[in-house]
Amino acid sequence: MSWVANVMISVDMADNANVEALSEWLRTAAPRCAQPEARGVGFLNLLTSADTNQWGGWKQPECEVCEGALNHADLDALKQRAFEVPWREPNLVQLLVMDQEEGFFRMWMIRGNELRQFAPLEPNEED
Repeated sequence: MSWVANVMISVDMADNANVEALSEWLRTAAPRCAQPEARGVGFLNLLTSADTNQWGGWKQPECEVCEGALNHADLDALKQRAFEVPWREPNLVQLLVMDQEEGFFRMWMIRGNELRQFAPLEPNEED
């Protein structure tokens, strides 16, 4: 059985190389839940490329947005890794995570010296 987590990350265009490095970490070194010896959970795909822009409208987005469906990802390790990346514009990083059993994304942002959940703090799926 597969356990899927949907992940999106939005960063400043100056951080394109950092998000590519995060994607490579996910592909090759990211730990899996309940399988600490296993590595690799998937990768991120750029949605906002000027060549293959997947967004509607007549304009190009002014940020980089990448997404991926990760397999058995240790989401705490992903959040920690996203926090540790040397982002050029850390205040613009938005990490959205929706685990398989969840009904909506949770958004995490770097503020000060911590990664904080901004939305939604409430409600939860039982509301």
